[in-house]
Formats: sequence, structure tokens, C-alpha cells
Amino acid sequence: MDDTRYMQTALELAARGIGSVEPNPAVGCVIVKDDRIIGQGFHERFGGPHAEINALADCRKNGGDPAGSTMFVTLEPCCHVGKTGPCTDAVIAAGIARVVVAVGDPFREVAGRGVDLLRRAGIAVDIGLCGRQALVLNAPFFKYARTGRPWVIAKWAQSADAFLASKAHRWISCEASRLDVHRLRCRCQAILVGVQTAIADDPLLTVRLPEGQWDRQPVRIILDSNLRIPDDRQVLDTAQAKTLLVITAGTLQRQGRRVTQLAARGVEILAVPEDNGRCDLDRLLQELGRRGVEQLLVEGGPGALTEFLGRDMVDEVRIYVAPAELAAQGTVKATSVMRSLADPDRLVYGTVLNLDCDRCIAGLLREPPGE
Repeated sequence: MDDTRYMQTALELAARGIGSVEPNPAVGCVIVKDDRIIGQGFHERFGGPHAEINALADCRKNGGDPAGSTMFVTLEPCCHVGKTGPCTDAVIAAGIARVVVAVGDPFREVAGRGVDLLRRAGIAVDIGLCGRQALVLNAPFFKYARTGRPWVIAKWAQSADAFLASKAHRWISCEASRLDVHRLRCRCQAILVGVQTAIADDPLLTVRLPEGQWDRQPVRIILDSNLRIPDDRQVLDTAQAKTLLVITAGTLQRQGRRVTQLAARGVEILAVPEDNGRCDLDRLLQELGRRGVEQLLVEGGPGALTEFLGRDMVDEVRIYVAPAELAAQGTVKATSVMRSLADPDRLVYGTVLNLDCDRCIAGLLREPPGE
């Protein structure tokens, strides 16, 4: 039996859940008997059945019997009751003879207990096959489970000559790139911009996809140390999504009346300590982690992006590069640290994806830590 080939299939299945399962991990599962796949599945949506359950259901739907088979799964099966029941119970009840696990689950309620339960039930368990690939696939989940801090993605669009904005065009990137950004937003529990971007661009910062209404909008976060945001900005309308304004503790004292007015509109205010006149980003990330934000998307502007990058708080970048050179039409230039990252060779697992006429450069800023 070619274990690696079957685990690779499970990893490919797992990747299909990215953008729908967060903050859960993306997991794939393949059931093999007599060197033939008799069932397969992946975790398809947050709150839905896990990969093992879907693979077992697929097996039975096709008339297969999982008893005595080998299960390949990209993450240790869960053994606790959450939004669904324990997968270990279903695996044991199905009579699976062997389970091959790519990587252990760092979540405190699993963390080796799933493997122990399977072994105590007489199931042979092997762990570690394609483990690095599985770890990279779910790097945000692993970071959050181990540190309690969000995985931070820095995203921006720029012209070929590194301008971020144009006098003549509302968008630098093409429609395919903008659609990709909305899919990226689906992964995240929060989207952050600096107040200058909120003032200049008046973004809505919601997920808008042609496939239908997205039912879990990320929290919109505005870094606004001195509470400068005008009352008419779209992000202050909380009918579509929650909004969190991050200010300093000093601003809270000075502008108590405006804070009360904004709160009456449904806007939440978070006061953090001051750090050289700005909001303390380290404290902010701690608080967002405490609130369950596993992935944070930092969308701009250059000041906020550079501050996160300069403090080594970014884990992943997504850069959309349009082919046009704006020259005299350009109004905002990418900073030197941003320009230096528009090269896949500078990134870990760097890739280039062609999106219509644009290029999307993506990758990690460091190797994810091992188990």
C-alpha cells in the first residue's frame, strides 16, 4: 500500500475546506481497503461534520464496509464533544483496523488523547506521515492553539512600480484579484485597517461573493488612536458586520462623549495602552486572541502594514501586483519593507498565482514551528 499517495489525496481534500471551516482546521480523510479507496471526505464547513464522519458516510453510501480498512487523516481525530460528536467514537465503531495521522492536534482537549483512545481500542496508529505539509496547511490553527495569538496576514495591491493608489482609478487590481480578496476574507475572523484608510477609501470591509450571501462576516477593526474617524464612514454602520474601533486609553479619557455616541450606534470601542503615540499592537493581538480571532487580515494602509511588518507580527503576505505602471498617476507609494516582499524568493513557500492580468505573490515570512 502506498501510504504517501493516500495521505497526499487526504491533504488535497483538506485544502478544499479552506475559506469555509475557519476557525476550525481544514482536514481531509481517505479510507482504503484492499489497496483501493472506498470512502473519502473533508471538513466542508464550520459546524458541519468532520472529515472522518464524511469519509465514513461516503464509504457506506457507495456500499463499502469500512471494517478492517486503513484510514488516512491529516489531523489527529477529535475525542471531545464540540459542535459535533467525537470522531474517535465513530472510527472505533466502524471497525477501522489502522489509522495513519499526518500530525497531532495541538488543541488542549485533544493533544494526543485521540491517538491514545484509538490505540486502547486495538487500532494501530501511525503518526507523522506528510506531517510538515499538514502543519503548513493549518499553520494559523497551530499558531493560535499554541500561543493564543492570531495568525496575521498582510495584504495589499500595488502597481508594477509599487504604487498603492491612483488618481485615475478606484482599484489598482483587476476583478479576479478583488474576488480572491473576498475569498481570503472568508478565512479570517477580523479585518484591520488604519484610520487613514478608513477616511480616504471609506471601505465596507465585508465579504461579498457572487456565490451567495456569506453568513459569517469578520469583525472590522479600525486602528484609530485619536478617534479621528468621521461619523459618515461605512464601517460605522454595524447592520452588516460588527465594528471595533481601537483607541488609546488616553483618548478614551479625552473623548468620552464621542465614545458614548459611537457605542449607541453599536460600535465597540477598545482602549489599549499607548505605544509611542500609537495603539499598542502587542496588547491588541493578545486581546483579539482572547476573543477567538484565529486569523487577522491587515489590509492597509501603508502605515499600518509597515508597523505590523516592522514589529515582526506578520506571518503571511498576499500581494496583488497589477501590470500597469502608474508613475504620475500614483498617489501612495508602497514602503521599502513592503516593496522588498513583492518577490516570492524572499518568502517561505512563496508562490505566484496568475489572476487574469494580475499576479498574486503569496507566502509565509517564516517557517511554521514544528510540533
